Amino acid sequence: MLSRRREDPLQDRVYAFYKQKNRDKGLYSEMWMPFVTQVCMADIGGPKNNLQFSWTSQMYAKLFCGDSDNKQHFSELVDTAIVHADRWRDTRVYALFRNEWGMSAVCVYTIQDIDDVFRTSPFAPDDEMNRSRECVLDSTKISSEILRNIEKTSEMKEWVRPEGDSGPILFNHRNYTHIYIDSSQHNRSHTVMFLSLDNGAIHKVMQSENHSFIIAEYRPFNHGAHTLGVILQPSSKKLYVYSRSQLVQLDVANCAQYGNTCQECVLSRDPFCGWNGTHCIPQTNTTRQDVAGGNHAICASLPNSHRPEKVFRHPTKAPRPQENVTSITLGSKYFLQCPVSSRHAEYRWMWGRKNVTFCSSREEQCLLLIDNMGPEQEGTYKCVSDEMGYSKVLSQYQLRVESSAVGRLSSPVVWICLMVVLIKNLSC
Repeated sequence: MLSRRREDPLQDRVYAFYKQKNRDKGLYSEMWMPFVTQVCMADIGGPKNNLQFSWTSQMYAKLFCGDSDNKQHFSELVDTAIVHADRWRDTRVYALFRNEWGMSAVCVYTIQDIDDVFRTSPFAPDDEMNRSRECVLDSTKISSEILRNIEKTSEMKEWVRPEGDSGPILFNHRNYTHIYIDSSQHNRSHTVMFLSLDNGAIHKVMQSENHSFIIAEYRPFNHGAHTLGVILQPSSKKLYVYSRSQLVQLDVANCAQYGNTCQECVLSRDPFCGWNGTHCIPQTNTTRQDVAGGNHAICASLPNSHRPEKVFRHPTKAPRPQENVTSITLGSKYFLQCPVSSRHAEYRWMWGRKNVTFCSSREEQCLLLIDNMGPEQEGTYKCVSDEMGYSKVLSQYQLRVESSAVGRLSSPVVWICLMVVLIKNLSC
């Protein structure tokens, strides 16, 4: 990345982020080490007889990402995303890491943090080494003594630590492969990140202060594919995801997917979306949303003319799904299905007023098995989701035992069909 210093263009610098195999082969040493390096834009190498084809201004430092108190350390740098600011010091680097246990983390560094280390840290391993930290007008005129010191080492003793010496803003037991930041959001209180997984899926994540919240998961490819890159068109909120064989466009401001109630819209905590009184729509200055906490109580404070219960097609209470009346043969097994729409909700099946089973939100469906249908299993079954005090009935079934008369009528028909098939086979 290029960092321009308007107040002094001579100090313009280029930064690069990379990983390399750890030279320390100790038993408890990490396999990879993450680094940031800098080179002055004005650097043209040393004089002919010394470092002519080498950078004279290059310095590099290790990046730290983890939690020292809990002894968590992420050492393999996977990807970076840059969010430029008006002041070069405030430019942020979002770095995606993983560790040897397959866990991922995102740490944020400012160019100010990086620049401070390059300006003030002693060199490793020689604390007393004398060397210029500033960019010079003509690098071919650097003294021989300084050039000899440059040849000895360019590594800083101190590590670059995350902004505010904080820990990771995202810590997940997932294997993320790429990171992209929506830099168009002017609200500095939150950031929207897009992270690709090793199975080709994309996570849309909202980061606010030191808290991260997975808003949605997209599956752009019909089959598992390795994502090569992610690009967002800020004005249209279209996300382009590409693999070796496919380029897919995703609408990441498709707010209708969250549901048709104010509560569902607010619970999404999506900075791209808000409630306008009747629908969940792309965010405007007049829509309601609580990105920080997803507090759906704000729906109750809407003016009467904007309350969704006044609108016929969009009531405040989630519309109850159509009840499926199902007749099941006596003694047979039957599965009741219920879609899992939010990974942050809890799901349960109710029989009358009794909870009969709970489901994990990690599954695609919340299933209930009727193992042996009988009169004692008849009744109304409801699949209910609960999220931050908001409950919604997702599926509803009315189960009945199939009439024995129907069974007696159908039985001769089945035998007649079987006899016809047997006669045809024997005659062949």
